[in-house]
Amino acid sequence: MKSMTGFGKRETEWKGTAVGVELRSVNHRFCEIVSRLPRSLVGLEENFKQLIHQRCERGRIEFTVSMTHTGNRQKSLVLDRSAARDYHRLLKELQRELGVNGPIDVGLIAGLRDVFTVAERSVEGCDAQGVVFRLTKGALADLDKMRIREGKALSEDMGKRLQNIRFALKAITRRAPFSIQEHFERMQKRVKKLLGDNPLNPDRLNQELATYADRCDITEELTRLDSHLAQFHESSKTKGAIGRRLDFLLQEMGREINTIGSKANDAQIALHVVDVKSELEKIREQVQNVE
Repeated sequence: MKSMTGFGKRETEWKGTAVGVELRSVNHRFCEIVSRLPRSLVGLEENFKQLIHQRCERGRIEFTVSMTHTGNRQKSLVLDRSAARDYHRLLKELQRELGVNGPIDVGLIAGLRDVFTVAERSVEGCDAQGVVFRLTKGALADLDKMRIREGKALSEDMGKRLQNIRFALKAITRRAPFSIQEHFERMQKRVKKLLGDNPLNPDRLNQELATYADRCDITEELTRLDSHLAQFHESSKTKGAIGRRLDFLLQEMGREINTIGSKANDAQIALHVVDVKSELEKIREQVQNVE
């Protein structure tokens, strides 16, 4: 069993560039991968997604690659030669037009706007593809370890809650026969009280009461619920994406325990039903994070 929550990060320095890969995953109904890549690596986005899909079948995974220079010169000056020529030509035209003299030298043109600009040094990612893929595999391994570790904790917690449910069901099973008998006797007393001195055919009366009491029988529901518990336990031990199956089994168990509560119509059973519902709800919260 794996959790959908995890984190993995790998970093290294490559040719004066700090390269980092970070993976974060949270629960999601399907597998959604959100990539944040340098422009030079955007063309490889599908390759990275395929690599992530090999490890993650469900969850929302945020995949971030960063590449920054580690040297002192992280910025560079850029000369716009075309703008410098235009400035020189227009200044010459202005001199002739106004009839003024004066030197038009490099110092004057260099001080004009946009002739020189400061730009961030770009990092070429094409040469770093191998490094980024290696870091991605390492970060994925870290992410997977964390998801497995979280999944183990979820499994242990759910195992304890399943055991509590089994204890409650055993108590319900022991109580069920007495509940039916008591219900039959209560109905019998009520009917006799209502009829008073006008008794009906005892055989017919007992038959009707037995039919009504049979509707309170919860044997089938207990059997199905026990089967769902066994399937849940077996499914939780299998590999792969099992979250949806576990969620479905929890829904079925919820239906069965609701039916038991409504059919039994017994105070003692009702207490155990509340306990089972409480444990199922807590398990359902955990299952929402299972891959």
